[in-house]
Amino acid sequence: MRHCPLLSLRLTTPRLELRLPSLEDLDELADRALEGVHEPGFMPFLYPWTDVAADELPRALIRHHLGVLGAWRPEDWTANFMVVFEGRVIGSQAISASHLAITREVRTGSWLGRAWHGKGIGTEMRAAVLRFAFEGLGAETAVSSAFVDNPASLAVSRKLGYRHDGVKIQVVQGRRRIDQRLRLESDQFTCPVPVEIRGLDACRDQFGVQGLG
Repeated sequence: MRHCPLLSLRLTTPRLELRLPSLEDLDELADRALEGVHEPGFMPFLYPWTDVAADELPRALIRHHLGVLGAWRPEDWTANFMVVFEGRVIGSQAISASHLAITREVRTGSWLGRAWHGKGIGTEMRAAVLRFAFEGLGAETAVSSAFVDNPASLAVSRKLGYRHDGVKIQVVQGRRRIDQRLRLESDQFTCPVPVEIRGLDACRDQFGVQGLG
């Protein structure tokens, strides 16, 4: 897009394409949310967005993603990449930062439709945004977190080289949860898959790192 080059940004791996959402992508992402994101009775998210009536969930999800994109500022942004596998949107991989040119730190979060769990896709999609952050944007650290009773997410972090960075006690749905903080330094990251980044030069200024990377 000439007037919004962010929407032409692409990260590609052997199996996946990551891109910012079109309206059609969001419609498909809502289908994945309705089909299920996690086991019943278990909440992996700090904000329990999946705990919404089925007739409201698609609209809430689409409004959220459009709001995040509309609130984008170079000094404070969140890129909610759509994860596309075999031509289908199957989940979302987020990366965000505040004052990245100063902090050199990004945050990540993600989810996948349940049908695609356990296939190594979670590792591949997070590896893509880490390569984007470290080599494309010049970030020096990446942080994430997962509840200690979410071994699948913690395993992805372990594979990619994150180290424990303390814990924080959270309250989710009226319950005490232990949130494991994780940190990855750029010089400790070895990307497990090739990642191609296309379209960054045209929108680098929108990440607040013009001249870096």
